[in-house]
Amino acid sequence: MLWLLLLQVLASCLWLGHGEVVKSFETSCPQFFFREIPPNEALEPRNPTWICQRYKNQYYFATLYDRKMRIPVYSAYIYQPGPGKRPKTWLVEPQLIGPTFPKTMEKEWTLLNQYNVTLEKLSQSQAILHDYKNLTGLNRGHLNPNGHHDDYSSRMATFTLTNIVPQDEKLNGGAWNNYEQQTMIRRTQGCKITYAIVGAVPGNTYVSEGRVNRPSHIWSAACCVVDNNHIKAWAVIAENDKNQVELLTLGELEDTLTELYGRGQVSLFDSDCPRE
Repeated sequence: MLWLLLLQVLASCLWLGHGEVVKSFETSCPQFFFREIPPNEALEPRNPTWICQRYKNQYYFATLYDRKMRIPVYSAYIYQPGPGKRPKTWLVEPQLIGPTFPKTMEKEWTLLNQYNVTLEKLSQSQAILHDYKNLTGLNRGHLNPNGHHDDYSSRMATFTLTNIVPQDEKLNGGAWNNYEQQTMIRRTQGCKITYAIVGAVPGNTYVSEGRVNRPSHIWSAACCVVDNNHIKAWAVIAENDKNQVELLTLGELEDTLTELYGRGQVSLFDSDCPRE
């Protein structure tokens, strides 16, 4: 009986240690979604992984990751912009390798030198730094941008390759940047809290010798709580080869994504978030 109890305690400890790659966002890090309701399964790829993005023992956002495409499907976070330095260090997700690895994001160097992980093993489950070298016309595009966070640790947490896609460099530094840094500021005036989801539609081309998918579109949606009686929403989408962003209603974006993904009607937020 005592031995059975010890086994149960050990199993509980092991489960608690596996908090990074999770089984669902509803039970593990629902706080990053409006009314704690994540997008429905119409966005899910064949091999999805749910990541509660953890840095220095704190969760900062949630990412649905596509292991096959080696890009995030979307990242969800709470919009809290503020001044601060832009980090320069890129991180990876150890638990995509396996549940026995650290549950907080780490540098490639740390995994290779302290945990004896080979670069080949690391690269099987996710994109690595080498995948983003020598790109032409593309650069590392954040889904959850570091500028939407107000302290260094939360900004640092966005510098994980599981939050990055190959993005058209003119779009990333132009119209998309204008949306992130200007339109969001205007649209969130009067908001008590704003929930954001930013995603990437898989495309038909790849970089890094077929390892990492180049998305066809980048999209973003926000649901803002003004007060107990007022909620507003907006959305944008951009083709990932043009320096142009289209402003949509939430309902229009969901209908567009329904067509682009082809897996059923897309729902990004709880039904209380207005679609018009």
